[in-house]
Amino acid sequence: MRSDSESTRSVYIATTVASIGGLLYGYDLTVVSGAVLFIKKQFHLSPFLEETTISIALLGAMIGAFSGGFVIDKIGRRKIIIIAALVSIIGEIISSIGLNVLWVIIGRAIVGFGFGIISFSVPLYISEIAPVRIRGWLVSVYTVLFVTGALISFIVDFAFSKMAGWRWMFSLAMIPAIILGVGMVFMPSSPRWLLKKGMIDKARKVLIKIRGKTSVEDELRSIQETVTQESPGFADLLKPMLKPVLILGVGLGVLRQLTGANIASFYSPTIFGLAGFGSASVDILATVGVGVALVLGTILAMQLVDRIGRRPLMLTGLIGMGLSLAVLGLVFYLPDIPRGLLKWGAFIGVMAFTAVFAAGPSAVSQLVISEIFPLNIRGLAVSISIMALWAAYLLTSVTFLTLIQILGRSGTFWLYGFVCFAAFLFVYFRMPETKDKSLEEIEEFWQPTK
Repeated sequence: MRSDSESTRSVYIATTVASIGGLLYGYDLTVVSGAVLFIKKQFHLSPFLEETTISIALLGAMIGAFSGGFVIDKIGRRKIIIIAALVSIIGEIISSIGLNVLWVIIGRAIVGFGFGIISFSVPLYISEIAPVRIRGWLVSVYTVLFVTGALISFIVDFAFSKMAGWRWMFSLAMIPAIILGVGMVFMPSSPRWLLKKGMIDKARKVLIKIRGKTSVEDELRSIQETVTQESPGFADLLKPMLKPVLILGVGLGVLRQLTGANIASFYSPTIFGLAGFGSASVDILATVGVGVALVLGTILAMQLVDRIGRRPLMLTGLIGMGLSLAVLGLVFYLPDIPRGLLKWGAFIGVMAFTAVFAAGPSAVSQLVISEIFPLNIRGLAVSISIMALWAAYLLTSVTFLTLIQILGRSGTFWLYGFVCFAAFLFVYFRMPETKDKSLEEIEEFWQPTK
């Protein structure tokens, strides 16, 4: 790990334990891409039920992110992560038993509720305990474990594919859920949340522990200047100062998903099948390459996010995604393309799309969303932004197969490419650079006098 004079081993341990939530989230989100191939055969699913089985977790995540926003500022970041881990375990048990497709759908909805909470609470927790100079790097630990979870799910899907072991695919998620829930019991609370609740002495002790300093009065004073004891509500989000930042947070969440980001997570086996790869096992094995691309792209972003900044990574990533989607559309458009070229063109296109997504929008969007909101409203505002992300995720997931039927394979990928262009313009004109700024300095940026 990188050394920093303002941090100690404690902040790294807390970051690592909390980031197990990313591992759980990544695994739970993507494991269904392989499992559904066997659930479909066992329960004779129609296209509608197949899309529902895949997408119901996203509806659960949307509800979890939204409802969690009203709780996180009351009980704190640490406690809500523990609750999310427990919810995930319950959902995994139900979906693994899976007596019929309804059991699977209910279990996946509960699992989604859990990782919906994790998806906004863990980056928020890490951003609030992290030193300024390595905040992006530390939040990226969560993102790395998220994509690692996705890669593990692809490997597990392949390992159990020959025995159609979809129940095992689901049940193994209980391991990181248990580690997360037990581990967070021993982690410190967010010092910013403690100050918001008026627990100054506890906040001071936590800051001393995670900063490695005997005096943290300057940081305490800086945080206190932004703290109010009032409970946030929707009216606060509509204040003139917050409208631009709320538009930014929601826009980042929505546009990130409308680019078709989830096609690699959920539908890569399906895409490889359309390209003629062959059996379900081969389709899933090809998807392992997508998981590798996710991990490598995220590790690259981890090294660059605090060096070159958030904006360059985001903008470059959107350009790369658009070009990759253009290639994918072209590969499926050409009428007389040789089968081998179709297969490997689709594979390379999906791999490239995944890598640049991981190195740009995937790593940056949730980091920026966790940074930009004022402390008093941060929990609720971040949850609403992530809820919007999940709503867009759900929309693209339940419409992907339908879009292919209406627009064709090439038209669908080109539509996503057009959204990448729109997202580029949005980021270029609306997203400020947050590198090397404290959360309090970012909050000041949105003040009317600035």
